[in-house]
Amino acid sequence: MTHNARGALYALFAFAVYATHDVFVKILGGSYSPIQLVFFSVLFSFPLATLMMMRDATPGTLLPVHPWWMALRTVAAVITGMTGFYAFSVLPLAQTYAILFAMPLFITILAIPILGETVRIRRWLAVIVGLAGVMVVLQPGQTELGLGHLAAITAAVGGSLASIVVRKIGQDERPVVILLYPMVANFVVMGALLPFVYKPMPIEHIGMVGVIALFAFIAGRAIISAYRVGEAVIVAPMQYSQILWAAFFGVMFFDESIDGATALGSGIIIASGLYIVLREGRSTASSNHPVLETRSRAETGTSLRVGFFLKRDQQTKEGQ
Repeated sequence: MTHNARGALYALFAFAVYATHDVFVKILGGSYSPIQLVFFSVLFSFPLATLMMMRDATPGTLLPVHPWWMALRTVAAVITGMTGFYAFSVLPLAQTYAILFAMPLFITILAIPILGETVRIRRWLAVIVGLAGVMVVLQPGQTELGLGHLAAITAAVGGSLASIVVRKIGQDERPVVILLYPMVANFVVMGALLPFVYKPMPIEHIGMVGVIALFAFIAGRAIISAYRVGEAVIVAPMQYSQILWAAFFGVMFFDESIDGATALGSGIIIASGLYIVLREGRSTASSNHPVLETRSRAETGTSLRVGFFLKRDQQTKEGQ
């Protein structure tokens, strides 16, 4: 089996686990506030994150080199986590994924002012087509748009912003700093808001939150393995397999089906995203590769940062 085939299989497994993770979020979201779910997900993620941080031998402190950029990334991550959990709780799975799949479009746009990326006519056309696909999914004027749709769009934009900031400062910041600040911020902010929304949780629901944290960890490790063995241009498009899992889980557990607008819009968004990924894969088309370098899912403060491990691997090799 080739390296790229192995990378693709690792990625397909990772996104299958992420999709299962999102099923648990949706189930619990019917009973609890996203504030409560994010808080306990982060709480259960801390032991796993601590084990990772203990293995970071990079010299330095936990103070960020770029505090304002780190503050922007942290705010974006907190907003993304809460809005993402809320969107999965109230929207059909397929519709939520379709909107989140617009992240490569927003990353491409944000890379212009933040990274100084030059986006030429072909990628601009892909962005415009992809945004048109989002409008097809939302069907403004034909369906009632609610807070769930706004939350999904906010999560897509916030996750894109957090990823672009990491691309901006990632070479200067310790990986542990990039990992830790959003987790601590989520813990503090959600903890402060928790008394206003808290509902007692039976032991089985606490266990399900633990499963959410565990699945985020397992999926993150699988994504790391995928990027270690496969090329980014092969691994990145595997995220779109989640729409298949959304269709399956939607029918199995939530009595959901993919309507024509969601199917058509998803196809348009996926096609534009694939074009951007493949276009960036050409060495002369992009100077920063902002989409290809976004290797983690939308930021929630509970998921592993792929760059943490890849950068640590690079530092280890350089030290040998």
